Amino acid sequence: QVQLVESGGGLVQPGGSVRLSCDASGRISSIGAMGWYRQAPGNQRELVASITRSGSTTYLNSVSGRFTISRDNAKNTVNLHMNSLKPEDTAVYYCNADIITWEQTGMRRVAYWGQGTQVTVAS
Repeated sequence: QVQLVESGGGLVQPGGSVRLSCDASGRISSIGAMGWYRQAPGNQRELVASITRSGSTTYLNSVSGRFTISRDNAKNTVNLHMNSLKPEDTAVYYCNADIITWEQTGMRRVAYWGQGTQVTVAS
């Protein structure tokens, strides 16, 4: 019943910027780590950036300094600000989150994925 919905993708020129957003909804007790992955045609899905609940971040080396991940725990959202975009950044971007729900038997942890949003960097 938990759902992650991404938004913000589209076509952007090289050197431009876009902001991706991911909203989590459902009967959520809390959210652990959240992250953004991407998958380009012919490539494996790779972790672009991650952020813990306390705010510690990690980045793929090729996007370090250009991308910024952030989250709002009160709104159950995670964002990815992408600056100085390159054609190599073209991919489908996926939101991921570790969702903790409270069940009668105890806590349940499940990793959820968004549907993906296309980011195309081209002139």
